[in-house]
Amino acid sequence: YPLCALMNGGQVILADEPTGALDSHSSVEVMAILKQLQQQGHTVIIVTHDPTVAAQAERVIEIKDGRIMADSGSKITQEVVSSDAISLTPPAPSWQQLAGRFREALLMAWRAMSANKMRTALTMLGIIIGIASVVSILVVGDAAKQLVLADIRAIGTNTIDIYPGKDFGDDDPSTRQALVYDDMTALKAQSYVSAVSPTIAGSMRLRYGNIDVAASVSGVSDQYFRVYGMKLEQGTAITREQVERQSQVVVIDRNTQRRLFPHIKDVVGQVILIGNMPATVVGVVEEKQSMFGSSKALRVWVPYSTMASRLMGRSYFDSITIRIKEGYSSKEAEQQLVRLLTMRHGKKDIFTYNMDSLLQTAEKTTRTMQLFLTLVAVISLVVGGIGVMNIMLVSVTERTREIGIRMAVGARSSDVMQQFLIEAILVCLVGGALGISLSFAIGLIVEMFLPNWQIAFPPVALFSAFLCSTVIGVVFGYLPARSAARLNPIDALARE
Repeated sequence: YPLCALMNGGQVILADEPTGALDSHSSVEVMAILKQLQQQGHTVIIVTHDPTVAAQAERVIEIKDGRIMADSGSKITQEVVSSDAISLTPPAPSWQQLAGRFREALLMAWRAMSANKMRTALTMLGIIIGIASVVSILVVGDAAKQLVLADIRAIGTNTIDIYPGKDFGDDDPSTRQALVYDDMTALKAQSYVSAVSPTIAGSMRLRYGNIDVAASVSGVSDQYFRVYGMKLEQGTAITREQVERQSQVVVIDRNTQRRLFPHIKDVVGQVILIGNMPATVVGVVEEKQSMFGSSKALRVWVPYSTMASRLMGRSYFDSITIRIKEGYSSKEAEQQLVRLLTMRHGKKDIFTYNMDSLLQTAEKTTRTMQLFLTLVAVISLVVGGIGVMNIMLVSVTERTREIGIRMAVGARSSDVMQQFLIEAILVCLVGGALGISLSFAIGLIVEMFLPNWQIAFPPVALFSAFLCSTVIGVVFGYLPARSAARLNPIDALARE
């Protein structure tokens, strides 16, 4: 019992017949230990019927029939109290005692893990795979989402396309000619408009020498390339003067350059035939790479005035694209321009397509997909947690006698529960750290094979991974820890 008291930090030791069942040699050793405890500041109270044992105490109180019959004296008592008051070591603060117990439980958990390395490694495997899956899906999924959004932004965000008719596929002749030059002029005057470009589109034959190909030809304004954020690899874009003069100039894309000029690097100044109209190449648009690959279509751009008068012979537009100024709401701008054109035409004979809605749809879709994949990965993490619980239950069964001995010498149920909980959490934390390391390796492999993907590991993702590991350890370690804490020490010691 003195040992139990010392295990739990007791300052007062009550020893009932400490030498009653011992031989003389052992009795001397026990009394020496009790004296040593007294010298260290503990208050030792001995209950005995042996006068020789009582004679070794600094104060002897004789009790008979529940009454105090004799006391060795108050003078000695005062001296002892004074001496004890000087030598008594104050107890450590509660937080320090708690930290000490936690450190001891942590060391015991580490020793238990080290004693069964193979079993511990197999237990961690589920946690490693689960954490690696969750973190990898989060970071790789985020990289894929950013790449998709970058591709959409490259098409031209914060832009609104205006088309004639009620919707796509509307071929009503009465609305086909709804968009005209005066509409473009009215749109340019709006405060929320940054740039405007009409488009007249058609498919025509391109010829250079003996090479003849089909291409998509678009008549655009000088602001078209700024509206869509397109950069030129060679030459310049279409200018306002060229639009006003109906110049026979053309800007081509890289696919067209490769088909028409396979052996010529600098194609600016070359003359090609668009239909039957000769046009001078003034620029080459830079090719854009995306996660979807590059387009194989051939595209060229000419001034819309040239397209209308020299190639198509009409004065109305197929569409008008506007870019909204920074700081303006795209939805509000869309409503205002629809109201403006409806008032100008006397009826609603146009419809719009807001690129921001495409961006929001893509964000929502990628977020939903990422959430779905994360839930699948979390399932593997839960399976790993169940594996931890099973192994911890086996560990409790195997260490029943150890638990019984600890409780017999003074360990509380809370101490036993703390030990097994810490052991489960430690397994999950180490597994989580290894899982994060594995996800780093996966990220490096992805970047190696997909250099356009920017893999980043935000601190929030890493913190979330460790938090998940801790939660898994607590949740799935609680049942084995509670089972260990509820063991009866007598029954535990009786088991083989």
